[in-house]
Amino acid sequence: MSSSAQRSPAQRSPAQRPTWDLVVVGGGHNGLTAAAYLARAGRRVLVLERAGHVGGAAVSEAPFPGVAARLSRYSYLVSLLPRQIVDDLGLDVRLARRSVSSYTPDPADPARGLLVDDPDPDVTRRSFARIGAAGDHAGWTALYAGTGRLARAVFPTLTGPLPTRTELREQVGDDALWAALVERPLGETITARVRDDLVRGVVATDGLIGTLARLDDPSSAANRCFLYHVIGNGTGRWDVPIGGMGTITDALAQAARRFGAHIVTGAEVTAIDPDGRVAYTHDGAERSARASRVLAGVAPWMLEQLCPGTCPGPKPAGAQVKVNLLLRRLPGLLDPAVSPAAAFGGTLHVNEGYTRLDQAYLAARNGDVPDPLPCEAYCHSLTDPTILSPELAAAGAHTLTVFGLQVPAADPAQHPDVWRDRLERAVLASLRSVLAEPVEDLLLTDATGRPCIETRTTLDLERTLGMPGGHIFHGDLAWPFLDDGAPRDTPARRWGVATGHPRVLLCGAGAVRGGGVSGIGGQNAAMAVLADG
Repeated sequence: MSSSAQRSPAQRSPAQRPTWDLVVVGGGHNGLTAAAYLARAGRRVLVLERAGHVGGAAVSEAPFPGVAARLSRYSYLVSLLPRQIVDDLGLDVRLARRSVSSYTPDPADPARGLLVDDPDPDVTRRSFARIGAAGDHAGWTALYAGTGRLARAVFPTLTGPLPTRTELREQVGDDALWAALVERPLGETITARVRDDLVRGVVATDGLIGTLARLDDPSSAANRCFLYHVIGNGTGRWDVPIGGMGTITDALAQAARRFGAHIVTGAEVTAIDPDGRVAYTHDGAERSARASRVLAGVAPWMLEQLCPGTCPGPKPAGAQVKVNLLLRRLPGLLDPAVSPAAAFGGTLHVNEGYTRLDQAYLAARNGDVPDPLPCEAYCHSLTDPTILSPELAAAGAHTLTVFGLQVPAADPAQHPDVWRDRLERAVLASLRSVLAEPVEDLLLTDATGRPCIETRTTLDLERTLGMPGGHIFHGDLAWPFLDDGAPRDTPARRWGVATGHPRVLLCGAGAVRGGGVSGIGGQNAAMAVLADG
């Protein structure tokens, strides 16, 4: 017998295989999760990634020439990655807790603000009193005690078959809590629990990340966004990935390869047939692969362009801007009672009072950039200095990540560079309103002499990552349950990964229970495939 014939199917080269069991389109973290699970189960798996590297939005990169700082360039914090996936795949992933939860300057008086310090409840209580909202502390505490109960009930279900609405409500076991956070508009619940505009705004932001919505909208878009932001791993805590977000992708890629998956980068998929044939280009040549099933880590709208009839629907639109900065030191705040380490050690909420968030939504809906633009910032390097060279860290340099909310869609008549500059100015102006010094004065410069600042708009995300409309969740988030009476006749439907073609499944953020850096979409797609034999 030849040496080639003695190899297992997973060890043979792609040219020797007439077919694959699975082709995974997209090498983002979800696609890699699906590939790792299926390869571990003995399936022959091919991953096709358009970019020259895997990771999608979950990457660490050095965007500033000649500067040894590796930033989490797109996604930046972790909450939803289940410990089950880490353990199942043997991932070497380390997460660190931030020193505080959040600090929010009062837009009416930036010399004071609300500091939420999870390790020390007394600090939080005194901070409520300092902004004149002592009466809201009990309501705040009760609200987050409720989200904690919700998290402990809902999060474990995300890696199993979808429950129905009734089943999940019974699992929560608190009809009043369910009604408040699922059945009624989020704004109604917030305003009923707390009275202070600033306190209301801090709660509300979790319902608006990457989602253009009004808090009292009965469509529940804000509720769904809020849910995924408060249930992560049963705690709702958002942690810093040690070494940057790319360490998670690297660990997943290593696991997929270790189990036998074949990953091809620089492979752009051009068409998918419902029968399992995938056409793609690689090294300037047109190629194809055939598989029993195709798993799509791309957004549903993008999948529809590749394979009509899978996911019909309108193109989504994102609602955010992200600015990455590298500073020689952190800026001081107008509030003398709060240190930069405390302000930026958690999430710094800027111009995110409840009223201002609503005003920003109305402006964005009309196509205007809100003034001021609600945004939030945090400093990765305070918790994890390993992303900086020893020289930068010793000199006191720090990264700063700023995420803008309620951002309108770009004007198609405006050049992308003009739009990017406009949003960058809006973010910096918003930051200046709470700082004791302009953050621009603290920027380091790269090897070309340019300031170390990078702005990523929805147009940039669509161009570089293939996210339609720059929507960070690949489309509006879905409830993590099936409506009562919805069909559950196939594994793909039971796991929330079905499309209009039975041999083509979703495995990315656009799957039910997708969104965020979680791997859940990939894990669920793999489980659906394995359940189907």
